[in-house]
Amino acid sequence: MISVILAAGKGTRMKSGHSKVLHKVNGVPMIRRVVDVLESIGNKKNIFILGYKKEDILAEMGDVDFVTQEEQLGTGHAILIAKDKIKSYGEDVLITCGDTPLLKEETLKKLKDMFDGKNLDCIVLSCKVKNPFGYGRIVKENGKISNIVEEKEANESEKKIDEINTGVYIFKNESLLYAIEKIDNNNSKGEYYLTDAIKILTSEGYNVDSFQIEDEDEILGVNSKVQLAQAEKILRNRKNTELMDNGVILIDPDATYIEDNVQIGQDTVIYPNVIIQGNTKIGKNCKILENTRIENSVIADNVRIEASVVEQSTLEEGVTVGPFAHLRPKAYLKQTVHVGNFVEIKNATLEKGVKTGHLTYIGDAEIGQNTNVGAGTITCNYDGKNKHKTKIGKNAFIGSNSIIVAPVEIGDEVLTAAGSVITKDIPDETLAFGRAKQVNKEKKINN
Repeated sequence: MISVILAAGKGTRMKSGHSKVLHKVNGVPMIRRVVDVLESIGNKKNIFILGYKKEDILAEMGDVDFVTQEEQLGTGHAILIAKDKIKSYGEDVLITCGDTPLLKEETLKKLKDMFDGKNLDCIVLSCKVKNPFGYGRIVKENGKISNIVEEKEANESEKKIDEINTGVYIFKNESLLYAIEKIDNNNSKGEYYLTDAIKILTSEGYNVDSFQIEDEDEILGVNSKVQLAQAEKILRNRKNTELMDNGVILIDPDATYIEDNVQIGQDTVIYPNVIIQGNTKIGKNCKILENTRIENSVIADNVRIEASVVEQSTLEEGVTVGPFAHLRPKAYLKQTVHVGNFVEIKNATLEKGVKTGHLTYIGDAEIGQNTNVGAGTITCNYDGKNKHKTKIGKNAFIGSNSIIVAPVEIGDEVLTAAGSVITKDIPDETLAFGRAKQVNKEKKINN
């Protein structure tokens, strides 16, 4: 079976300079979600119908089979211009839209099973909804679908029908090609409706049926920023439910944003106002406290993070971070490292037991086991043209307000005096002073 994905429209109601189908829902572009769910049922051959912002969609999707719909003259017209490609595949055809990111794998499997089991020429995915306004209505005769009537073409009786067309179909290849040639644009919008194929097939004795789903949320089409937010909330709730079912504690699910690809171990507690994005993996028994954002990071068991930003970093077991710390890309904190408030770390490895409690910048550095970095320490890693590396050994004590001008190596068990500017290497077991001598002079105070 092949898939045809309709994604040519301008999406004017979205009021955006970007392609509608590239808007992200819970971290993933809508059209990518559609492709993923199709692939989950074995549909790996896709034809994309593209138009507005075609180049942007191709940049996201890569090397795909597509046709260009220069003028958006309706869904039937989209299939008509793709008929030669469809015919060349010679397989059954699943048609769906690129702006329906909530479809589930099990729904499409059931639709496909019914299509195959009844040897149908066409099957339509339908749903009963509370407010059918704007949707095509499923018209039935003797309990079986006979037609789909679009909102603008429906009479008063048909407008009362609450079973609607979701825009998802499966056709036999030859049945689709036969019907699509007979569709015309004799309607109020002057468009070619794919839905007219249903009446054409049923009137000529083809075997057509519908499969009704119960979850109205699943068929939500995203046509505006309001609907985008609705879809976001639905998918976020699905993800949060999945996590809680697997043993994660979410203090307030409605105030927690966790993207689809995130993995979290059992008994980890996620507090409100936490954002976890990308391919982040979090272990067991962690505490992620309020106002934390984590992106594309790996976090082991028993880690505690409070009110901090963690980006593309690795935290081993027992690490504590925050509040108000910033771990930038390639920060690697090994077991039991402590990073305190107002500390920034970038492209640096802190070995087991390192402590840096306050007001510190560590960039392009390696720090050995059990070293303590005092408040106000700065690694000066950039000379205006190039980045340079700082190496600090194990069991060292870096005094408060030390300025370490890279490139420099500081040995094991070194102590730097508070306020020092370190510009040269320091051998092991050395006390280093790098500051001017204090001078006290008598001063008379005039009252």
